[in-house]
Amino acid sequence: MSPSVVVTGASSGIGEAASRLLAAHGWTVLGVARRAERLATLEAEAGVIPVVADVTDPWGVQTVVDAVGSRLGGRLDALVNNAGGALGLDSVEDADLDDWRTMFETNVLGTQRMIAALLPALRAAARVASSDGGAAHADILAVTSIAGTIAYEGGAGYNAAKFAQHALMKVLRLELAGEPLRVIEIAPGMVKTDFSLVRFKGDAARADAVYAGVENPLSADDIAEAIVHALELPGHVNLDEVVIKPVAQAAPHKVIKAPLAPKG
Repeated sequence: MSPSVVVTGASSGIGEAASRLLAAHGWTVLGVARRAERLATLEAEAGVIPVVADVTDPWGVQTVVDAVGSRLGGRLDALVNNAGGALGLDSVEDADLDDWRTMFETNVLGTQRMIAALLPALRAAARVASSDGGAAHADILAVTSIAGTIAYEGGAGYNAAKFAQHALMKVLRLELAGEPLRVIEIAPGMVKTDFSLVRFKGDAARADAVYAGVENPLSADDIAEAIVHALELPGHVNLDEVVIKPVAQAAPHKVIKAPLAPKG
């Protein structure tokens, strides 16, 4: 029986890349997103099972739970909480509170809703020994950000949301201690996806400027590789927190926009 996984935010970027790679590795993937047409493409090209749902909507979360029951028999080996994102670069003083609410709903409350709703299915999988004889377990993984541990000017709302999501995962790890449930956090730095396009609400020129001159920013595929590696490690091995940045990025506020070369 192939392992099963729910991936949120599966219609683009890191979520899409992770869904494709997991499917290629033999996982049964339930891809969750709001955009039905993007999920249909993912189904046709990679065999991902589409679940059209919004993680900020309790009814949408129930749709995912129902799909786990009907398509997976109520057992789930892994949950990848990837839905999230940033909006704007407003200061604390000038915050657009609608943007802040959206960031908290997707990054924080969406993560909490999915974990709470799918823990019974994850526990059901953790009671069954793996087919390769390894330790029985199930996984809860969140794609957070280096913005969840390092503040930067212009990041107020996103920093606040990602710091909260980071704390949620750390507390969850304590709460689930004693159960065969791995709690994993993947915290990327600069990844060239639609992230900045969404942040700047469709302003392509402004989004492109973020990556201009940066030698080899990370790709969605790079993060997908880390996600799959973490999930496929032996069940007794837990990658608590993995920080991934391109070599050109020393910190959120220090990115080299020039060719990299040794000094001297």
